[in-house]
Amino acid sequence: MTKTKILGITTGGRVRWLRTHKQLSQDELAQRAGIDRKTVNRIENGHFSPSLDTLFRLCKALKVKPADFVDGIKKY
Repeated sequence: MTKTKILGITTGGRVRWLRTHKQLSQDELAQRAGIDRKTVNRIENGHFSPSLDTLFRLCKALKVKPADFVDGIKKY
């Protein structure tokens, strides 16, 4: 499987970094985003590329604008 990359960082890696930076467990993030914890795990480990809807849900749960998510971690 190929990993989705945004500016050299995998989408899952960015989700994991933001989640841990905000001190959330996978379960807490999943609950806030209204998705399954296994889905968060699969995204973070590069086994699943999220749909735009799921990505927007994750951004909202992480309190990050989608444009900032794509732009990079440098703001965090």
